[in-house]
Amino acid sequence: MPEREKALLRFVAKVNHRAAQITAEDLEPLRAGGWTDEAIYWAVTVCALFNFYNRWVDAGGVPAMSEEAHREFGARTARHGYIPK
Repeated sequence: MPEREKALLRFVAKVNHRAAQITAEDLEPLRAGGWTDEAIYWAVTVCALFNFYNRWVDAGGVPAMSEEAHREFGARTARHGYIPK
């Protein structure tokens, strides 16, 4: 994996676990790696949405999908993408 992607994933991990400690200095390696402010914004947004959805699912008592359902969803997504046509 390219270093620029590793830097983005390290940043997202910090967003996930220590968001209140993010500083402007945390963005420097991302920008140096060529990530735009828009790309950084979307990385933060995706991380935040996954946190929201995981908590919503857990607190709402939504049952976990079976392994077979995960396999079927993965195969269907590989064939057709996330948006049905």
